Amino acid sequence: MSGFIPRNAEFESVVRESFRRQTLMATLGATIDRLEAGAVDLRLPYSAALCQQNGYLHAGAIASVADSANGYAAYTLAPVDTDVLAVEFKINLLQPARGSYFIAHGRVIRPGRTLTVCQADVLAHDGDLQVLIATMLSTIIVRPRTTGTEIS
Repeated sequence: MSGFIPRNAEFESVVRESFRRQTLMATLGATIDRLEAGAVDLRLPYSAALCQQNGYLHAGAIASVADSANGYAAYTLAPVDTDVLAVEFKINLLQPARGSYFIAHGRVIRPGRTLTVCQADVLAHDGDLQVLIATMLSTIIVRPRTTGTEIS
């Protein structure tokens, strides 16, 4: 339990509905593994189609799932009729991404009315072995919900 109090009582269904619309996560094969106020875990299965030239999962795939885990962690605490966008992130790639699947553990570090700071740790899993392969620090903005087609 995170100890955070969501500002939207329907946050679970709102996050799941938003995740269903995210075509990049669908393309990668990512799924929600855990969802609670202030924390979201995303599971990414290994796929040879997502690898770089040496057979490791590509850093872009790892960064994408970490970014989404942090964004959805922030979204669990956002008010009704808002959405979230990443405004900044930094990722440290700690080990080559080898494993049968990967879990990005996104969590809110500090929620804010406008900006929320989150951290995601990405672990590679292979049998009973799990290894921390990346960590991401993100700043997420909470803003009024739009369709994404507007130019500002």
